Amino acid sequence: MTVIDVHTHMLTLDYLELLRANGTGKYTLKKTKAGQDAVHLYDAPFMTLFPGMWDYDLRIKKMDEAKVDVAVVSLTCPNAYWGGREVALKAAQLVNDSMAEQQRLKPDRIRWFASLPFQYADEAKAELARCAKLGAVGVMVIANIDGEDLTNPKFAPVWAEIDKLGWPVLVHPGAPQGVKDQHMDEFNLIPPVGFMADTTLAFTRMIYSGFLDKYPNIKLIASHGGASLPYLAGRLDRCWEMIPGCAEVIKDKPSDYLQRIWYDTVVYDPRALELCISVAGSPDRVLYGSDYPHNIGDMIGCLARVNALPADQAKRIAGKNAERLFGL
Repeated sequence: MTVIDVHTHMLTLDYLELLRANGTGKYTLKKTKAGQDAVHLYDAPFMTLFPGMWDYDLRIKKMDEAKVDVAVVSLTCPNAYWGGREVALKAAQLVNDSMAEQQRLKPDRIRWFASLPFQYADEAKAELARCAKLGAVGVMVIANIDGEDLTNPKFAPVWAEIDKLGWPVLVHPGAPQGVKDQHMDEFNLIPPVGFMADTTLAFTRMIYSGFLDKYPNIKLIASHGGASLPYLAGRLDRCWEMIPGCAEVIKDKPSDYLQRIWYDTVVYDPRALELCISVAGSPDRVLYGSDYPHNIGDMIGCLARVNALPADQAKRIAGKNAERLFGL
């Protein structure tokens, strides 16, 4: 059985140094209360740093141990959404070039999502075209781009180019805006709750705004099993039926749109995975992911939950769906 991990991250040490020098006070690299090195949004830690984030030999070793064949790697948050125009482009290029090189060195093990300086449309479109030539198989985008909604018209030129390519887009959460007001520095609340809120809000807005109708060729992947979306599917439909503001644009009910996107398996309870598959409408819309090498990433555990499904479902989710989606 082929196993393809579609939610798994890498970066470079040069990227971290660029972030350290240009985080402008918003993003800092410092130790947590537990003494771990982490990227912080203001004083709230959201990404603990581990060698597996830049050591590809270690990655391959861990993939072999978990029996994962291929990793579609991506840059995690805050991606390239910081610094000025030149810094943002450089941040994206540093990681894109590294991933492209690793794909050349390990063509049977590594594929990659391109990162783009979305906030600068001309640079983002040029980098998208460059990454297509370098062999990227999709785009990584954070659920908010430095506080801006993905549906903001300023990003439309970039989305239009991605739609022309018909590429998969992994929508990954970032530290949500308002972390200070919500006191998310307490108990490290960004990973358990903040990330889920960021993804859920982004997709709900894309659904209600008609984004999926405007860009029908983009194949959106909702991280972490769709966050809260599977649990809220009925509520989204009921609000669409009863609240005029929720039905201003779309004619189909939200749960129909939830069957037009893809989901990964980065959930930690079999019941959550079963609900995700049900709301997706088919196991063909679910893809194996691990969130390695984050501290809560779990290549072995996420795959075990997939393998516990009926054999035909497990085979499709583990790798066959990704082969089809990415043309691997």
